[in-house]
Amino acid sequence: MATSHSKKAAAFLSDPDKVTRHDQTFWGIREKRDIQAAMLPEWEDLREHASEIKEHTLTHLADYLEEFSKNLESNGVIVHWAKDAQEFNEIAYSILENNKVKKLVKSKSMLTEECEMNDYLIEKGIDVVETDLGERILQLMKLKPSHIVVPAAHITRDEVGSMFEKEGISKEIGNHDPTYLTQCARYNLREEFIEAEAGMTGCNFGVAATGDCVVCTNEGNADMCTAIPKLHIVAMGIDKVIPNYDSLAVFQRLLCRCGTGQPTSSFTSHFRKARPDGEMHVILVDNGRSDIIANPLHWKTAKCIRCGACMNTCPVYRRSMGYSYSYFIPGPIGVNLGMLRNPKKHSGNVSACSLCLSCDHVCPTKVAPGSQIYFWRQELEKFGTENKEKKYMSAAMKKLYGNYTVYDIATQYAHFANYIPQKMMDIKQNTWSEGHDMPHFPKKPFHKIYRQMMKEMEKEEKRK
Repeated sequence: MATSHSKKAAAFLSDPDKVTRHDQTFWGIREKRDIQAAMLPEWEDLREHASEIKEHTLTHLADYLEEFSKNLESNGVIVHWAKDAQEFNEIAYSILENNKVKKLVKSKSMLTEECEMNDYLIEKGIDVVETDLGERILQLMKLKPSHIVVPAAHITRDEVGSMFEKEGISKEIGNHDPTYLTQCARYNLREEFIEAEAGMTGCNFGVAATGDCVVCTNEGNADMCTAIPKLHIVAMGIDKVIPNYDSLAVFQRLLCRCGTGQPTSSFTSHFRKARPDGEMHVILVDNGRSDIIANPLHWKTAKCIRCGACMNTCPVYRRSMGYSYSYFIPGPIGVNLGMLRNPKKHSGNVSACSLCLSCDHVCPTKVAPGSQIYFWRQELEKFGTENKEKKYMSAAMKKLYGNYTVYDIATQYAHFANYIPQKMMDIKQNTWSEGHDMPHFPKKPFHKIYRQMMKEMEKEEKRK
């Protein structure tokens, strides 16, 4: 049974200060994105070009994947194909087991979150260490990401400082200065990098023409994961492949501007072969992506490059946080991905949308996530997950507004509701009363006032 977004959001909304801070943080990123976009006169052309490249690639996916894998293999890279999360986890473990790996350092990867790889490997005895600072903080706090780009933005520096003290990462008790805490994390992770026998990265873009696995980071941790350990594993969804460097240039100009408001990421790393005396594996994962591409109504969701711009602009996400969503990716794109994964389980998220369509306007590849959510709402009855109350209310409103006589009588006598005591209106059955005062109905409805005005104007015209 789907859990409604509003119920899960209740705990977060109980702390107004946290809501305000979360809202301002992500609106600030949205504002930076707008500044960057305004600096490029060709911005809308870039968006259109990116959308067309994605559409072309997805409709010729088999050809580009074949080209990509051949170029990787020609450079000595071992390519694996995984149809689902289970197969991906098994392949990753078999590579680590064959190389007698006990510790794996990994840079940020939403695909591994999707496949729940960390838990799988840890159960098998592999020590998995997240090296992205936000992900590392969440791993130590035993929490999941709340955003796909800035996963720990909802955590305060005091919470981080207290946790670092508890874990022995920071030594100066009470010193919660961000620069100091970052330095402590750097020293702590440095030992992890040195001890690890393998490193794993995600992949923002796979360039078919050259076999490049392109990873964009701001901390350089992906380079550390690949420069020190001899074994490098790339986890990549099949939807991340693009044709060539010309295509990469388009996406590179859009990704960071949309995601964090930066002209580019601090590090854009290209991996196409193993380091000297090392070994490189690329695991290409489907896990439902082929089904998304084959969906005639929702295939556009596969164009997403995971920049997070739709979350930063979404008024619902900004005021309810990522943990209010049932799918591991929150926000507008997460609503769509969750519905494509399991509509019965995740249909409670489709209400987390005001249909303002701001996400449609900021998406760099024109996925139109808000419009996609609207389509999902029309399909809820098919899944048996529609809101019965709203369904009955809509049927009643159709009868009310579709019959002039009924509408006229209802508006004529609506003002009698003004005499109902407020206490009787503030009941659970009347959800409007949560955060609202009941409206004050006028004695004479607008259409009657308008009709009277028109008659008076006609009389005035005749007198003239």
